[in-house]
Amino acid sequence: MKINSEQEMIKIGASFFDARIIELIGDVGVGKTTFVRGLGTKLGVKEPITSPSYTISKSYACDNGKTLVHYDFYRLKDPGLMMEDLRENLENPDNVVVVEWSDSVKNILPEERTIINIKYNDDGSRELERIQ
Repeated sequence: MKINSEQEMIKIGASFFDARIIELIGDVGVGKTTFVRGLGTKLGVKEPITSPSYTISKSYACDNGKTLVHYDFYRLKDPGLMMEDLRENLENPDNVVVVEWSDSVKNILPEERTIINIKYNDDGSRELERIQ
C-alpha cells in the first residue's frame, strides 16, 4: 500500500486498532512513530505520542482502559532488563504493544502478532506491507 503523506500514515495506523501486538520494521524516519500516533488516536490516547528512541519505551493510557506500550530497541544490542519489561507487557491482555527494531527481542515475541514493514520509495512516498 502506497502512502503519500503523514495524514495517510496516521489513518493507516488507526486502522490497526484491533491488533494487540505489532512489530514495525523500517528504516529510521520512515514513519513508524507516525503509525503509532494513528493507532493511539484510534485507541483514545490523549497525550502526544513521541518516539521512544532515547527512553526505550513509553506507555499511554487509552480510553478503553487498555494501555498502549511503545518500544524502540534501536539503541540496545542487549535489551537486558527491558526484555523482562517487554515480556510482562506482552503477557498483559490489557496492553496493546508496539515494538520497533525488534532484532534483539524477537525470541520472546509471540508468533501471533501483526508484522508491518514500511519502506521508502524513490519518489519520496512510503510503502506499507503487512507481512503477518
